[in-house]
Amino acid sequence: MSMRIHAIVGCAWLVAACEGSSPPPPASSPGPVTYANVQAPPPGAPPAAPQPRPAAAPGQQGVPADVQRALSDYLQILRTSATLEDCAQRFTPIAGGGLVNEDGRSLRQTVPPYSLKKDHQNVRFYADPPQITRVDVRQGQSDGYGASALRGTHYKIWIAKAAGQPGMPAPISIMVPEGHAFVQGPRIVGIGSL
Repeated sequence: MSMRIHAIVGCAWLVAACEGSSPPPPASSPGPVTYANVQAPPPGAPPAAPQPRPAAAPGQQGVPADVQRALSDYLQILRTSATLEDCAQRFTPIAGGGLVNEDGRSLRQTVPPYSLKKDHQNVRFYADPPQITRVDVRQGQSDGYGASALRGTHYKIWIAKAAGQPGMPAPISIMVPEGHAFVQGPRIVGIGSL
C-alpha cells in the first residue's frame, strides 16, 4: 500500500512539474537542417551517395620523416613477425610511453596479449605501404610513467584499409619526446586499433 502511494505522489509531482513547459519542437521543419558545417538534405530528398575520401600518400599530411619511419617500422614488424613473441621482442625498442614499464626496456605485461596481438593479427587488412588518411598533432602532451614517461609532440595517425577491405581507417599514436634523458627519437605510444 505504501509503495502505491509513493508512486501516485511521484506521478502527481511529475505532472505538476511538466505543466507550463513549452511543447516539443515540430517533428519536421521546413528546409535543410545544418549542424556545424554539415548540411542534411531536406525531408523526403534521397540520401546523397557517400563520397570516398582519397587517401593521402605519406608525407602529404605534414608528418615528419622520422615519424613516418617509426610508423612504417611498426607496421613492418607486425607484418613480418612469425609469432607474437617475436613481434613483441622486435617492437620493444620503438615502443614508449604507457606501453613500456617504467624502466623503458620492456613492454608492460598487458601489451602483448591484448593490443599488440590485435594489431599483429589484423595488420593484413591495412594498405601496404601505409596510406595516411588523417593526422592529429598535439604539442606538449605526456604519456607513460616514471623514468620512461614522455613529454612532447603527439601524432595520432590514421591508416587506410587495403583495397576491398571494409571498415574505417585505424589510428596509431606516435610521440616525439622533447628533452628526455634516455629516450631519443619517435616512439609508438598508442596501438590496438587495427
